[in-house]
Amino acid sequence: MIGVDNSILYTALPELRQQLGTSETQALWVINAYPLVLAGLLLGTGSLGDRIGHRLMFLIGLTIFGLASLAAAFAPGAWFLVAARAFLGLGAATMMPATLALIRITFTDERERNTAIGVWGSVAVIGAALGPVIGGLLLEHFWWGSVFLINVPIVIAALVATVAVAPPNMPNPNRRWDALSSLQALVTLASLVTAIKELANPDRTGWLLAVASLLTVGGAVLFVRRQRRLDDPLLTFDIFRSRIFTGGVLAATGAMFAVAGLELLTTQRFQLVAGYSPLEAGLIVVAVTIAAFPFSLLGGASLHRVGFVPLIPGGFLAVTLGVSLATWAGSQDRLVLFIGALALVGAGAGAIMSVSSTAIIGSAPVRRAGMAAGVEAVSYEFGTLLSVAILGSLLPLLYARTAGAGMVITALDAAAYDTAYLNLLAALAVIAGVFALITAWCFRGNPKGAHAPE
Repeated sequence: MIGVDNSILYTALPELRQQLGTSETQALWVINAYPLVLAGLLLGTGSLGDRIGHRLMFLIGLTIFGLASLAAAFAPGAWFLVAARAFLGLGAATMMPATLALIRITFTDERERNTAIGVWGSVAVIGAALGPVIGGLLLEHFWWGSVFLINVPIVIAALVATVAVAPPNMPNPNRRWDALSSLQALVTLASLVTAIKELANPDRTGWLLAVASLLTVGGAVLFVRRQRRLDDPLLTFDIFRSRIFTGGVLAATGAMFAVAGLELLTTQRFQLVAGYSPLEAGLIVVAVTIAAFPFSLLGGASLHRVGFVPLIPGGFLAVTLGVSLATWAGSQDRLVLFIGALALVGAGAGAIMSVSSTAIIGSAPVRRAGMAAGVEAVSYEFGTLLSVAILGSLLPLLYARTAGAGMVITALDAAAYDTAYLNLLAALAVIAGVFALITAWCFRGNPKGAHAPE
């Protein structure tokens, strides 16, 4: 559900522009408000979960998520919807670290834990990949608010299941939670996104770009200084000394950057240029899901035999080849080959995300399970956040420069749109290749598991 809400609006953007009158900037904020708040608060909610108990945190998060879904479904305007999406991010941030922390607590055997985390990763991949399809299916029969209303019965079912089967709540009152640190992280990320959007805007407001840049740097500096002074920080930076941990963080970030960017760009291209319906555009990218699912399951189960290198650097190599092939197939109008290329991307991303969580959670001490779960979740959401902010802002900019027009995208300028789209796909392939090289260095020696220090 958390993953679906990240991408379910990709196919709904044309409907939002038509029915709510959203501008390009408002549309990007509607998408980004959710991962922005989610990523900004995840570190704090992971530590708060250590303090009050992860089961209780999960129940609180579910409740917030359900109420925010109702508000989003009946939003009367664009900025109200942005606010509701922000509250959805709050609910997701509250419950997401608890899911992985509960897995760490429940599964003490390493192989069982790796398999469980692999299943968790596959659900995250599939949720993100299925979002455009689910959104398109709902929009074929209902109004745009249905993409949020569908969350409510799922929340109710999850509340009942959690009360029935989840492990007992195990709070740690000695664990402190620092609200100011969470606020500093949120301000830093919000300022970063604002700076990216303004930088890509040819009609940028100079003072807003300057203020956003200063707040980004200042917020980051204040956050780091505060963590070093606290006895019980939200994030201890020595945890990144483990190259396995760092490699897992980079893998999760890079994989979600590639998947989210590819889905956002592709669903918009096929609706605006090729005239596809939301459902048809969503079905184009379902190839990512179909390929990701088996590789997500196999990755976690086979890690102890094959090691990290074939799954993470090898997965990024598959993503690089897949996006490169999609770029060529798109330029030649070869739809079947294009869909096959998306499947290759899904296979690579599924392999990566099945074990990136294992690298992060498994290499962190048990006493920092909540902190590690928060970092893991931030990694995924930060990848999505950056992808939507950067690629979503660059697309109208490149389109405008190619078409020699304004920032409004229309189907009448299909050639200009396709040029911008294919250039961004090529850039995405290069970025995936860079992640392949960096993670190959992090996992050198091909370790076959992640072990926390004593």
